[in-house]
Amino acid sequence: MRVLTERQKLMSVWRTMRWRCSSPKSTSYPRYGGRGIRVCKRWQDFDSFAADVGLPPFPGASLDRKDNDGNYEPGNCRWA
Repeated sequence: MRVLTERQKLMSVWRTMRWRCSSPKSTSYPRYGGRGIRVCKRWQDFDSFAADVGLPPFPGASLDRKDNDGNYEPGNCRWA
């Protein structure tokens, strides 16, 4: 069994966030990119995203948007 590091888990969150907002092939696209939710330019870069959100504070934490109709960007996201 492979154990992911915290950084690998964060990278998975980042990849999934970008995928559901940008790819019509994603099953989640209609609820994200399909209704206009975007990932800000700064967060297209993993290191910038990681610097802004930090590591998940506890196992099972998910990235949450404060304004559900807002984009993935600094100031609108938190760990929940």
